[in-house]
Amino acid sequence: MNEKDLKDYFPTAYLQSTATAPLRETGKLESMDVTVRTEGGGPRGQADAVKMGIARALVMLDEDLRTTLRAHGFLTRDPRKKERKKFGLRGARRAKQWRKR
Repeated sequence: MNEKDLKDYFPTAYLQSTATAPLRETGKLESMDVTVRTEGGGPRGQADAVKMGIARALVMLDEDLRTTLRAHGFLTRDPRKKERKKFGLRGARRAKQWRKR
């Protein structure tokens, strides 16, 4: 991952297990060698992106794994996005401070 080992790039056990979850669930953790490049976002978002990328790659290699990966939610994209800033406001929803006098 970005030319680093998994344990160096994702320091916590939670992030490591998140990134390798599709390989564990399909039983290919020991038999597959994975190289990933991530960019942007934070560690949690990158771990989820790695999880989805590995799941999609596994489906491309073996279509029979789709049902297993879909059942565990590895092929479902998180639809949340940053809300855009609206004019007249300081951010997406934050209005200017009201003053009585």
